[in-house]
Amino acid sequence: MKMSHLSPPIPISKSWRDTITDYVMLTKPTIVALLLTTTLGGMLIAAHGLPPIPILILTLLGGACSAGGANALNSYIDRNTDRAMGRTSRRPLPSGKISPRNALFFALTLCAASVFIFGFGVNWLAATLSTTGIVYYAYVYTVLLKRMTPQNIVIGGGAGAIPPLVGWAAVTNELSLLSLYLFAIIFLWTPPHTWALMLLLEKDYRKVLIPMLPAAWGELEARRHIILYSILLVIVTLMPFLFRGLSWLYLIGAVVLGAYFLARALRLWFARGEVKPLAKKLYHYSNAYLALLFALMVADTILLR
Repeated sequence: MKMSHLSPPIPISKSWRDTITDYVMLTKPTIVALLLTTTLGGMLIAAHGLPPIPILILTLLGGACSAGGANALNSYIDRNTDRAMGRTSRRPLPSGKISPRNALFFALTLCAASVFIFGFGVNWLAATLSTTGIVYYAYVYTVLLKRMTPQNIVIGGGAGAIPPLVGWAAVTNELSLLSLYLFAIIFLWTPPHTWALMLLLEKDYRKVLIPMLPAAWGELEARRHIILYSILLVIVTLMPFLFRGLSWLYLIGAVVLGAYFLARALRLWFARGEVKPLAKKLYHYSNAYLALLFALMVADTILLR
């Protein structure tokens, strides 16, 4: 007998460990870890070493709630799109492991917790910056920009650049020129990092009609944008030294790391065959690049200042 519709899935009981794992995955823990790394970097540079332990703990806890809540909101908003894409279809929301209502409640709870932790445990400048990051990512990027323009990640990338400002403000209750350079570095790092990944996933984005640059303007244009933004990124990474925010230790490391970043981007630009292996290498290196660059800033600040 031919069925006229698909039968609903049979509910499967889950252990509490599986449930916890699903909610943790909803926050995109890999992204949270990267954002906390830059938050910690901002704190260590601002403090010229280790900040007061209570401030350190509360800032990282608030940052985890803020980043996790923003990511969970992103997952809630994009749940139908994620269901149609191969890379994201197994996430907790599109796979049905967590209901949309529960996901939204969890996301808003984390966001509210971050405001409380920062506002009453750290300072209100850090709380304001953290909340700005949540709104920027969940609404400005995910709701407004993502489906509007291929330049979505250029404008929306500012959300991921806010964590070092939060870390800096947590320690000093103010911002400085060097803290703004940290923001600018991540702001310019985000497009080539993201577009390298998008080159691997352009078919998925074409399928769901999201105009990520490689899907909207083509592979060649994406590669051109990657090399242009990589050049801008490397130039800006030199600014902390040129304006005497950091010294020669950072400069040497930034030049070496940046030269290799540009070499990867140039290989991708001049590739004449399959570009995905080169895009994948650039994407993975870009993660290490940012972490090492911040480690150099911390080392320079602590050892030579």
